[in-house]
Amino acid sequence: MSSRLPDPGADERAHSDRLLARLREEIAAHGPMPFAQYMERCLYTPGLGYYSAGKTKFGEAGDFITAPELGELFARCVVNTTYPVLDLLGEQADFLELGGGSGAFAEAALKAFAAVGTVPRRYLILEPSADLRERQRERLLQALPPELFAHVLWLDRPPEQDWRGVLFANEVIDALPTTRFTIRHGEVYEEYVTLDGEGRLMRVDRPADALVSGAVRHVERDIDATFSDGYRSEVLPQLPYWIQAIAGSLAAGLMLFVDYGYVRREFYLPERNDGTLMAHYRHRAHNEPLHLPGLNDLTASVDFTALAEAGNSAGFGVAGYLSQAQFLIGSGLQQAFEEAYEQAADEAARYRLAQEVKKLTLPDQMGERFQAMLFARGMDVVPLPEELLEGDQGERL
Repeated sequence: MSSRLPDPGADERAHSDRLLARLREEIAAHGPMPFAQYMERCLYTPGLGYYSAGKTKFGEAGDFITAPELGELFARCVVNTTYPVLDLLGEQADFLELGGGSGAFAEAALKAFAAVGTVPRRYLILEPSADLRERQRERLLQALPPELFAHVLWLDRPPEQDWRGVLFANEVIDALPTTRFTIRHGEVYEEYVTLDGEGRLMRVDRPADALVSGAVRHVERDIDATFSDGYRSEVLPQLPYWIQAIAGSLAAGLMLFVDYGYVRREFYLPERNDGTLMAHYRHRAHNEPLHLPGLNDLTASVDFTALAEAGNSAGFGVAGYLSQAQFLIGSGLQQAFEEAYEQAADEAARYRLAQEVKKLTLPDQMGERFQAMLFARGMDVVPLPEELLEGDQGERL
């Protein structure tokens, strides 16, 4: 598989080698490393991890394209659905974006908030990567008028004081370090990363601890099936704690998560017997997570049933679950497209808008692979668009 991937440049390879040396040292000192810990090191090690270093990640020049990178329609739809919530919550309401990416979403969203006359008191961006934070700051400083940029505030940890407003996360949960498990002779094993006799990374299985084993058995009970020997997949036993950590202080408001994934019964289909883990390198997806650590984005699809359970355990109620296509259509995509089409400068811009809609909504693009889940807490009424609620598929969870 790796032979079909582009070769890294000398600087990139040296960067990966530095992280690899650190991984080897840690494994030599402490023994085999749980895959979730390996994934965390590859993505978030300061100065060396995929999201913590200076390489371009998003857009045509990076490794993948997210919905906000396609244009402004996605952000306009999110604003259409969330600004009535901010209005209802009053002048102290904030908007919190988890992981600001390139800053494309924040730019489009703030312009859209200004256009509807509802700018949140603060537009918060929770961004642990110093490199990405600086890129976002530069982009927004150039793209926004000073009075709009003044609303933006970067955070390196979730708010500690109670707050009201909207929390939004696009393609965040798929990048949470995931636990890999397998079944051997009916017992649960966890996947680890260790070194072979020549110091190369390799994966091995070890008996799972009570937390991981319990999470896997919970899945089996919920889908009323037993995993067969050799079945391998992912589970996020830490998801309830993560939701509580990032949203525990949201006293009243809405959470919106958009990501690729499945309901639990589809996530753990018998034929999906090697899980959903993928690596992304220069717009190529592959299944070798040990290849060039630090240069690949490592992701796993989201179990949206697990997300619903985690939200419920943190005191939120599921307010809606639907495909990205249904979410965008229910959030005014048609009107947003028509307005942008009329304002387009030329035929090329109109063509790009049409392509943007196709990529966002077609089943073989992002439309069905990506899902949207909304949670609410502390609100007597949740002012969501009627067309969005009509598309709710919460019964599938």
